[in-house]
Amino acid sequence: MENRAPVQPSSFSLASIPAFWPVAMAASLATEGAELYAKNLKFVEEEIRIHEDLRPELATPNQVRLDLRTMRLRDYGRPGKIPTLVDAPYAGHTAVIADYHKGQSLIETLLANGIAHVALTDWKSATPDMKDLEIDNYLAELVVAIDDLGGRVNLVGLCQGGWLSAMLAARFPEKVNSLVLAGAPIDTDAGDGPIKRMVHASPQSFYQELVALGGGLMQGKFMLQGWKNMHPRQHYIRDHVDLYEHIDDPAYVAKEETFNSWYENPIDLPGRWYLQVIQQLFKENRLAKGRFVGLGRTLDLRAIVCPVYLLAGAEDDITAPEQVLDAAKYVGTPKDRIVQKTVPGGHIGLFMGARTLRDHWPLIARWIAAQ
Repeated sequence: MENRAPVQPSSFSLASIPAFWPVAMAASLATEGAELYAKNLKFVEEEIRIHEDLRPELATPNQVRLDLRTMRLRDYGRPGKIPTLVDAPYAGHTAVIADYHKGQSLIETLLANGIAHVALTDWKSATPDMKDLEIDNYLAELVVAIDDLGGRVNLVGLCQGGWLSAMLAARFPEKVNSLVLAGAPIDTDAGDGPIKRMVHASPQSFYQELVALGGGLMQGKFMLQGWKNMHPRQHYIRDHVDLYEHIDDPAYVAKEETFNSWYENPIDLPGRWYLQVIQQLFKENRLAKGRFVGLGRTLDLRAIVCPVYLLAGAEDDITAPEQVLDAAKYVGTPKDRIVQKTVPGGHIGLFMGARTLRDHWPLIARWIAAQ
């Protein structure tokens, strides 16, 4: 039988773990742990910073041409030929979507590609005294803006600014020289996007209750929560993981701060306006059906006879491509003067995506200038 040395009792036991743990942690921090701790702290501080009330700012130098109740009309470039008016979305975020970042700005792209004079509707966040404003109030002030610009413009409607632009072009066709609709829901019954399904699945009382919770306003924070819940994994997990992994990259952090200063700072909408939009445009599709009444007249999209450019995102889950492109079926513009274009990417990328601004908007700018 093999002789074995006697087993010596070990000085380490389960009972020693509590005493050993702080020592082990300190030893770890003394090496790579200190760097990890610093990175964690930096991540937490940056998360707090980019979700603070950092006000989004327009990237390109401009002047306030008009200060109206619903908007500030921003002026870019120099007066000359027919100006181009960009009608920014009024859907819970500011007009920064059209003038996002130097080198990544729709306004900058238009100015650099043959358009000398650009204006922008910088819609204001609704205050309690604005809760009963209606679509007509916004349509009327868009008319005031166009008249102040000389009475005739090339009109570029982005997203929700698109249906307002189409309304104006149908109501006052002589005021619109050309019309660009980008990611704009004109035929809200078309396609099968999640917004269409959600609006038709939820009773109007649901939206009325949201407005009541906001004291008569549709608060931007409610809408922001809704947008995020469309892609919860991306917004609640992936975005934070990506920031953590790139926390030591100043360029990445700066980019995140710029985006979040816009995205995480929503604006409020008048409750009456919002409920009109949900019921009359998205539930009943009155604009496409020729049953919407704007400034005292039933609007007929066939009254639009100017050149029209329709731009849709192939992966747009906010405005299905069909909702934009089907506008060609309703406007009175001759078919050979309508351009229909579908480009790669989603909704926000149509207006502020570097690839779309580089590859497609210069062509649209030159198309506008040619009109």
